[in-house]
Amino acid sequence: METDPVCKMEVDPATAQWKSEYKGKTYYFCSPGCKVSFEKEPEKFIQAMA
Repeated sequence: METDPVCKMEVDPATAQWKSEYKGKTYYFCSPGCKVSFEKEPEKFIQAMA
């Protein structure tokens, strides 16, 4: 399982409908809204996960 960087929900990469590539890494999202939020400010969410 992967963690949605926006809302912190667990997402199964095998069935995830929404994903985004950023700096060579794939991020998975629970909804299109989380994907859009991440794509607007990816560094904000990546830093929050660290």
